[in-house]
Amino acid sequence: MEKKPLYRKVNTTAHNVWRNNQGSHYRYERNTKAERRSEATRGSMHGIKHHGYDYTPLFRFLLSRVGGNWDEIYSEAVARLDRPEPVFWMVSIHEDDREDIVRLGESSYFNGLYVDEQKRLQIVNPDLKAEEMKPHCQCCTHTFNGVVFGLPPD
Repeated sequence: MEKKPLYRKVNTTAHNVWRNNQGSHYRYERNTKAERRSEATRGSMHGIKHHGYDYTPLFRFLLSRVGGNWDEIYSEAVARLDRPEPVFWMVSIHEDDREDIVRLGESSYFNGLYVDEQKRLQIVNPDLKAEEMKPHCQCCTHTFNGVVFGLPPD
C-alpha cells in the first residue's frame, strides 16, 4: 500500500492568493539586438514555480520522527515528496545554520531541527512552548508546531 504524500495542493485560484509574480522585467530584454548577439541563451520565461503546495504534513512528520535515524527519515520523506528542498526548510545539516524557530508560511512557526553527530534528528531548542510565545500582530492566527498561540483567553 502506497503511503500518502507529505504535501497538499492548495487552492491557488482563490481571490487574493499571493503568487510571487516576479520576473516581468524579462519582457523588456527579449528579442533585443544585444540579446540575439549574446552567446549565452536565456531560458524559458516560465520558470518552475511551486504555487499551491502546503508542506505542513511534512513538518509534522519530521517532528514526529525526532530522535530517529536521519538517513531513514530523509529517504522516507523524499520518497513521499514532489521535491527534496522543503525538508531543509526545517532541518539544518550544518551547525551554523541551526535556528530555534523556523517560520514556514505567513504565521506558522515550527521548532528548528538538526542532525547530530550520531545521525539522529534532534530539536534545536526543545524547551520552546506555544504558551510562551507572543505573536507579532493581533490580526492573524499564529501557530507553533500546529498549536495556536497569542489568542486572548475565552
